[in-house]
Amino acid sequence: MGNLRPGDVEWLALGHTERHRLSTCCVHNLLLLWTLLNCGLGGSAQGPGEWTPWGSWSRCSSSCGRGVSVRSRRCIWPPGLDTCWGDSHEYRLCHLPDCPPGAIPFRDLQCALYNGHPVLGTQKTYQWVPFYGAPNQCDLHCLAEGHAFYHTFGRVLDGTPCSPGAQGLCVAGRCLSAGCDGLLGSDAREDHCGRCGGANESCLFVQRVFRDSGAFAGYWNVTLIPEGARHIRVAHRSRNHLALIGVDGRHVLNGNWAVSPPGTYEAAGTRVVYTRAAGPEETLRAAGPTSQDLLLQVLLQEPNPGIEFEFWLPRERYGPFQAQAQALGWSLRQPQPREVEPQPAEAPAAPAAGSPRTPPPAPDPCSPCPDARGRAHRLLHYCGGDFVFRARVLSRLQQAQETRYEVRVQLIYKNRSPLRALEYVWALGRCPCPRLDLHREYLLAVQRLISPDGTRDRLLLPHTGYARAWSPAEDSRVRLAARHCPA
Repeated sequence: MGNLRPGDVEWLALGHTERHRLSTCCVHNLLLLWTLLNCGLGGSAQGPGEWTPWGSWSRCSSSCGRGVSVRSRRCIWPPGLDTCWGDSHEYRLCHLPDCPPGAIPFRDLQCALYNGHPVLGTQKTYQWVPFYGAPNQCDLHCLAEGHAFYHTFGRVLDGTPCSPGAQGLCVAGRCLSAGCDGLLGSDAREDHCGRCGGANESCLFVQRVFRDSGAFAGYWNVTLIPEGARHIRVAHRSRNHLALIGVDGRHVLNGNWAVSPPGTYEAAGTRVVYTRAAGPEETLRAAGPTSQDLLLQVLLQEPNPGIEFEFWLPRERYGPFQAQAQALGWSLRQPQPREVEPQPAEAPAAPAAGSPRTPPPAPDPCSPCPDARGRAHRLLHYCGGDFVFRARVLSRLQQAQETRYEVRVQLIYKNRSPLRALEYVWALGRCPCPRLDLHREYLLAVQRLISPDGTRDRLLLPHTGYARAWSPAEDSRVRLAARHCPA
């Protein structure tokens, strides 16, 4: 027979009963499995036609495990004109109870239907098993047992796994994965809040650094990880060890002064992946959502250089989390909502009755800022600041006697702790100096300000501080300033 080669001498259809004499049971099974085979994916047609309502979903293509269900619609359009936009068929994933142990896999069953039947134009028969080394994984490639060749019997039936253990299923000869909406071929994905196709509008991103060093070695509370938290990440670099406690008071890992091995741990309805590198670095990661509260602790053995932690939390759960954490005496930092808060629009003043003239614009209540330029000013704020970065101003909001800017960080020149892509920069007063204009890019030197009670951790732009409109020349000057800071 020679080496492995595709047996493409002829394509055999399962319906050629004059060539294959199948048992009544096999024919019955084939008819059930064949219901979706001729339902093509329906090309995306274009035109002014109108679709009929979607039909009902078909039976699942499988009797156990995962399978495919399909529904269709028809396009109605005037003769001679183009047809409708969109697809005529939709496919969704259907889940049935797991197949019993020892059940024959779907692809194996399709190959076995040709056992004992002549193929390749001869009267010789073979026993067939799936072959996975051919290019198109959604064609039915079957290897002749005891021989060094395989044959391709057309497409596999819809709902066949693309390969053993794969998430994708074959539909009309294509390997498709399901989106979070359950539709095969859909690109819908869950956002950080767990909503299918959402834009992170229903949750808040909580991120902070725990810097307390503690007065003695032992376990110290870091934070409460509340019920409903998603995309949890904790990391630090030291000889200290992270620890987790469940609501029952028992340690999930690293309890009782014993260090747990790296691995995956079940806790609060999610899997926590604990890693410890060869160097002094530990991480905890969990997809969530957590079904119960978890207490994150650190087992101190040396001064704490900082423990970074973050998670996404539903908006409605942040208030209870904040109250509970404050009652327990843990320091908090305000969450960073991933949204731009627009300024309230000011209603234009109505013209006086009978006055044909437009009233003059109101004068700017803010006086000009003092001139703060020069090499000495740049060095003062660059060397004394905690962060120096290039950023684009996205929004400005006045709150009491403060002004809050939301900025997108473009380039970091200096930082003493991690910066996010979106940050809030605060300035004192309703008329801050320097004043930042919307949608412009600046070079900023800011300081980190933590309130005495530890409840606020913010980036502050000092009065008459360093904020220069970005330009290539300013970029060169700030890089040069970095060389002149005292060690």
